[in-house]
Amino acid sequence: MERNTGKWKLIFSKPSDEVLLINLSGEWHLENDLPSANDVERQLEREPQVRRITFDTKELHGWDSGLLTYLIDVINRSLRRSIGVDRKGLPEGVQRLLTVASAVPERTGVRREMAPTSFLSRIGESAILFWRTNIEMLEFVGEVFVAYLKMLVGKARFRHSELFLIIQESGAEALPIVSLISLL
Repeated sequence: MERNTGKWKLIFSKPSDEVLLINLSGEWHLENDLPSANDVERQLEREPQVRRITFDTKELHGWDSGLLTYLIDVINRSLRRSIGVDRKGLPEGVQRLLTVASAVPERTGVRREMAPTSFLSRIGESAILFWRTNIEMLEFVGEVFVAYLKMLVGKARFRHSELFLIIQESGAEALPIVSLISLL
């Protein structure tokens, strides 16, 4: 079986009855729409006598984490079927990263499960959020009011030319964008 795009190529062959050879060539990068390990699963269903998977990557020109993800999935599916995986045909960097990835298995019970929040908890969180946003809004309005009073008294520090420019930009020059937003 062969799967091929313009960027990568995946070929399954059987050098012997008990060995499945997976030939990976081309550019195995995430942006190249890589295959899933379902192809390997289907191939193993067709060939129930396979006891070992090997790889040939002599024509592999480039790879990133997409290849590692694919290989980890292939290895996990193989282990579930009690099929050995020979990593010698993979590039050295890939072999090292796979060794690191499989060195420490994830401990069960460590992951935190998100418990569903109760109705009262959601109401309380919404009330706290409402209160905080109102306080922030009042702080902003207060700062604007103080700045406006300073400007009226003459204690504010700003360039008068910039004030007139801002007034001009928020006046007639803003009409096209305000019209467009109103239309939408």
